[in-house]
Amino acid sequence: MRMLVLSFYYHPDLSAGSFRATALVQMLRDLMPHGSHIDVVTTLPNRYQSFTADAPRSEGKDGVSIQRIALSRHKSGMLDQSLAFLQFAWGAMAAVADQEYDLVFATSSRLMTAVLAAWIARRKRARLYLDLRDIFADTIKDVVKGPLAVVLKHVFSRLERYPLMRADKVNLVSGGFLEYFRARYPEQQFACFPNGIDEEFLNAGPVVRSPSPRKAGPEKLTVLYAGNIGEGQGLHRVIPQLALALGAGVHFKVIGDGGRRLALEKAIAEAGVANVEILSPIDRAQLIQAYRAADVLFLHLNDYPAFEKVLPSKLFEYAAMGKPVWAGVSGFAAVFIRTEIVNSAVFQPCSIEAGVRSLGELRLEDAPRGEFITRFGRTAVTRGLAEDVLSVGALTKDRVGEGLVE
Repeated sequence: MRMLVLSFYYHPDLSAGSFRATALVQMLRDLMPHGSHIDVVTTLPNRYQSFTADAPRSEGKDGVSIQRIALSRHKSGMLDQSLAFLQFAWGAMAAVADQEYDLVFATSSRLMTAVLAAWIARRKRARLYLDLRDIFADTIKDVVKGPLAVVLKHVFSRLERYPLMRADKVNLVSGGFLEYFRARYPEQQFACFPNGIDEEFLNAGPVVRSPSPRKAGPEKLTVLYAGNIGEGQGLHRVIPQLALALGAGVHFKVIGDGGRRLALEKAIAEAGVANVEILSPIDRAQLIQAYRAADVLFLHLNDYPAFEKVLPSKLFEYAAMGKPVWAGVSGFAAVFIRTEIVNSAVFQPCSIEAGVRSLGELRLEDAPRGEFITRFGRTAVTRGLAEDVLSVGALTKDRVGEGLVE
């Protein structure tokens, strides 16, 4: 079997898509029949301007070949991202032009990687398995305002149909996506393998329950957020205001970058608070040390209806660290946290009063979450996804027939 894996992000880049795709390729390599080969087409590390990592443009080992496409420097604006994707698409089509595949797999957040995968699978007469990490056609109306939002919603809804109708099976990382997709594509097969906990975080959390909870006192409470600083997170609408309301006894540390970092910095300056610190992205070893040093791990999604369906990947590593989890989320994520993550507090996004109140619900102690780790360890989740992908690939091109080519 020869398989193509498309992912805009891949190791050593920093993103949920990178970690997910890298782990899946390793698992697929172990499960595929002898003599199989996987081609990975991705980009050189580009997730954050403020974080760089060296990676070869091409490499190959143990039945896996990786081709990384260089992109021009870009920020998180829509135009920049569109141009970056066009470079990726052009490079990907060139990289696979002379290859034949039995199966194409793509993990996609902003939809277009899924569109590209559907086009390539059709050209190669290959089976197609999609892994969708967002509902871009639904999210765009909340992120972009005004008449342009209506136009983009229509455009991306039409684009969405192409890969969803073409795919042989689709995995959704959040169970909150199911209602949306089933209503629109009732004949499609869906699975729900979420983001899991990577080994680095499984091995980094507490082993035994802390015998004495940390009591609030004169020393500062450190609240840490680590991840993207974008419109979807809405940190500029909540962290400065929480910092002002909670005062000097709470220190907020934000590690990350993104399109709304400047908005966050401006909001901090306007609020006149000195208890918020913003640091550039760091590698995972350093991140684990930052998690260990924090008292509370913070998560927030903007108060847009589309985000009520989302399950942030960050939750899994937060929970594995055993720290109290403080989250401004609603919808599916709120239910998931309350049900699955002990010692967590949830409040309505962008509600400062509710946020302050919910912080007091947390026990300030580190404690293992054994049941959660057993259910959502990356190895178990990834193995299930890999087996599901290969079950689709078991249908050879000869059995697919000519019906896929117009």
